[in-house]
Amino acid sequence: MFPVLSGDNDTPTADDRPVEESPGPASPAPTQDDDTPPDFVAIRNGLAVLTEFVKTLPQKPGVYRMANAKGEMLYVGKAKNLKKRVSSYLHIDRLSIRIQRMVFYTHTAEVVVTHTEAEALLLESNLIKQLKPRYNIIFRDDKSFPYIMIAGGHDFQRIVKHRGARAKGNEYFGPFASAIAVNATLTTLQKVFLLRSCNDAVFSSRARPCLLYQIKRCSAPCVGRITQENYAELVREGREFLGGRSRTMQDELARRMDTASANQDYESAASFRDRIRAMTAVQAHQDINVTGVGELDVVALHRAGGQVCVQVFFFRGGQNFGNRAYFPQHASDEDDGAVMDAFIGQFYESFSPPKEIALNLPASNPMLLAEALTLRAGHAVRIAVPARGNRRKLVDHAAINAREALGRRLAENSAQRKLLEGVAEVFGLATMPNRVEVYDNSHISGTHMVGAMIVAGPEGLTKNAYRKFNIKTQDLAPGDDYGAMREVLTRRFARAQKEDPERALGQWPDLVLLDGGQGQLSAVMKVLADLGINDLCVAAIAKGPDRDAGREQFFLPNRKPFMLPPSHPVLYFLQRLRDEAHRFAISAHRAKRSKAIGQSLLDEVTGIGAARKKALLRHFGSPKAVSAAGLADLRQVAGISAATAKKIYDHFHPEG
Repeated sequence: MFPVLSGDNDTPTADDRPVEESPGPASPAPTQDDDTPPDFVAIRNGLAVLTEFVKTLPQKPGVYRMANAKGEMLYVGKAKNLKKRVSSYLHIDRLSIRIQRMVFYTHTAEVVVTHTEAEALLLESNLIKQLKPRYNIIFRDDKSFPYIMIAGGHDFQRIVKHRGARAKGNEYFGPFASAIAVNATLTTLQKVFLLRSCNDAVFSSRARPCLLYQIKRCSAPCVGRITQENYAELVREGREFLGGRSRTMQDELARRMDTASANQDYESAASFRDRIRAMTAVQAHQDINVTGVGELDVVALHRAGGQVCVQVFFFRGGQNFGNRAYFPQHASDEDDGAVMDAFIGQFYESFSPPKEIALNLPASNPMLLAEALTLRAGHAVRIAVPARGNRRKLVDHAAINAREALGRRLAENSAQRKLLEGVAEVFGLATMPNRVEVYDNSHISGTHMVGAMIVAGPEGLTKNAYRKFNIKTQDLAPGDDYGAMREVLTRRFARAQKEDPERALGQWPDLVLLDGGQGQLSAVMKVLADLGINDLCVAAIAKGPDRDAGREQFFLPNRKPFMLPPSHPVLYFLQRLRDEAHRFAISAHRAKRSKAIGQSLLDEVTGIGAARKKALLRHFGSPKAVSAAGLADLRQVAGISAATAKKIYDHFHPEG
């Protein structure tokens, strides 16, 4: 029950994942803003677990994990001395109320021993991002960063935007904060260095230059307008530009322009002039002087209104590669240094850190962070809070952006709350809804029908809570929207009753909004009645006459349908929610339909590979004709044995 696992690597093995325990008594899940201390008698169970757990722990570095009775992860922590660190949880009177509640819910605990504390920090960051424990500071962002790639393996290398895994033989420059930043840099590279961006197939098939050559953004190596040697020189210049030698490159181009002009080669001189103009425009758009800055990330944290914003700027070779704002999930009692530590550890879990990271305030343990990131990057990583000079200016600039981004978010949340309060007033709710679920269906003539659920709350749309439902009811009439809605809501709330019967995990909505009219509302109310649920607010929104937006009717149980004034802000808000549900449903339907189009009836027959499928289609002309063929006809197909023919026939004629 309390295994001590020794790990040599900084990634979890199959044996140190959470262990499924037999379900204990269901307890209401804690909330981070709950200041009510748990009952001390009840907390003894968690203390007993940790007391036994501590007895087996070594005094070595490592990572420990705590889970509740359902196997859900509560906390992942690292320690220089596991025994000493976990023992601190036994002094319950010294812990904050939030951590007391964590101890209360602890049902099992596990540990992974590492060689060093830096390895433990790397493993902790990895597990937090993977498991998303309730009591950790969570950095929620799964977006990969774009890079610029100079592709290898070709005499005329191309330059393109790249996301995802890296391949050997290619060169990568970045990361960039956004696709916009990448596209702007690619445009500059095309203007200044005339490098191709087409794929190899297009390159080999060209007979004449493309439009990019006409607008002076490519040197047309595909049709021999430039020699391989001269093109390689352009690639070298582009590589140096991305490496931060833009000033040197500009001076070199100016020298070449003067030489061409002196030799009365005015066409070449004009070309160099255009390239210099493009490079000058790039340098003029730098927001702040970054002379002397090489490979640097600037990380600034700002706290206000109980929330935190972390702003990250990327600088490579003296150029600003863009910035992005993050809003880590954290508890109110976590100090800024702890939030900074957790953010940096998780942020660089998915890509290599730069050589230098500048902060606007100290991390809790910068030396340990630097050591861990050095292990991850394979080169020295320096973390510092600059006091003066260009780096201090960059940090101050990032801090201002963090403050403004958090201000915008708080303002948006305030506006969202006012709209939700308006929804409560319109639908007669006692309090503002914290979770609104909106449902819609999508199909074409009843085929490939899917249901969709979107979720909204005080912080806007909660996209990681969106769900799609493939309609499974076999005897559903084509286009039966009521039946589809019944299936979706039955599955949704039967599962909620099973997984969260006490309604303590935040999985239950305060308002259910249906895209439809009285029919959909009646169908859903019957579903809820059958499940014994009688305390949910359910409303339906139907488009008005001629499906005009602004003339929607609202349907609630035991109330006459009503409309809101066209200028009512709540009407516009509900329209947006309805439209988002419709968009998500259509996207799910199109994905399902596209997948089905690429499938064949023959794909369902076991033992039929590509060669046999091709032979059958060549003989019969279509999968439908194969399904209707007799046994004797199937035996006539080349490559189809009697046994295979019988298998195919039995698949399409199971009745014998």
